[in-house]
Amino acid sequence: MKKAEPFGLKNGFAWGDRVHPTIGKRGKNMSEYRVAILGATGAVGQEMIKILEEYDFPTKELIPLASKRSVGKTLRYKGENFTIKEANEGAFEHADIVLGAAENDVAEAFASHIVKAGAVFIDNSSAFRLKEDVPLVVPEINGEDAKTHRGIIANPNCSTIITLMAVAPIARISPIEKMVASTYQAVSGAGVGGIRDLESQVSAYVKGEELLNGTFPYPIAFNLIPCIGGVQENGYTSEEMKLQNEGRKILHLPKMKVSCTCVRVPVLRSHSISVNIVTERKVSAAEARDALERSPGVILADRTAQNVYPMPLHASGADAVHVGRIREDLSEERGLSLFCCGDQLRKGAAANAVQIAQLLVGQ
Repeated sequence: MKKAEPFGLKNGFAWGDRVHPTIGKRGKNMSEYRVAILGATGAVGQEMIKILEEYDFPTKELIPLASKRSVGKTLRYKGENFTIKEANEGAFEHADIVLGAAENDVAEAFASHIVKAGAVFIDNSSAFRLKEDVPLVVPEINGEDAKTHRGIIANPNCSTIITLMAVAPIARISPIEKMVASTYQAVSGAGVGGIRDLESQVSAYVKGEELLNGTFPYPIAFNLIPCIGGVQENGYTSEEMKLQNEGRKILHLPKMKVSCTCVRVPVLRSHSISVNIVTERKVSAAEARDALERSPGVILADRTAQNVYPMPLHASGADAVHVGRIREDLSEERGLSLFCCGDQLRKGAAANAVQIAQLLVGQ
């Protein structure tokens, strides 16, 4: 049987000394970069700023951008205060890299202005993910795709990133033909309102008061909601279709079939996913464990007899995706089952975007 073609980067994020013309617009040997954050006051934008500092990204200047109501406020970064500016068409003139943490309409409104200004737009919205000429990148998986960008690089959906971090090392052994997944998504994936719903409802329950819901259609405390996103004609939601549509592009497997069910659960932070995959040739559980143990960005937590397995409690606040419960699928001869957890605000969003920026500057 034909051996699977390798994809992505095997060892870290280094691009050598390659610098894309738009990154090196003020000289190829730039060592520091002006980084703009579009949507700097939101949860993902705040996390991006935090991670840029944690990673010691070579930043000459931070340019926090937001709506008019936040203009004039300051954000702390690397010991300095940076004033929030209004996101408008001329705000990107001096930026080298723009990290997008805004909604689709904002990303679409400013994308052309960012590219025209000579910056590279690393966008966390879903606006450009499936555009043919826009690379959709998880650095540990398909980092080489970032080299093909024309000014815009898309950051995948949070559950897609976490799931693919767990299955991509197995897909390197043998391509995935089919995947069945169920996600268990934390309330923070719906923003501050989701956290507020859960906390207020737990408090109300303790007091014997009515559980009032705001962000979600039903109370989320002591409950789960098996529907995230708008329902499409095929009965699947927009959130559920992302794993197939984005997964095919990232793994370079255009025929991979995916059936996904997305569930909101009463967990504050970090998404979990139960995954069953069927590969082109049989991959043993032992082979999968070995591949995952050697994979950057993955923590193998697979000693079930000792109560070691992935949990949101352990994955929160860090960038690694925890993978465990690896076993051969009893219903499929070439199948494997596993469970994974990852922080959707970090590796599922902000950290992945900053890691893409690291690719571009060869850090």
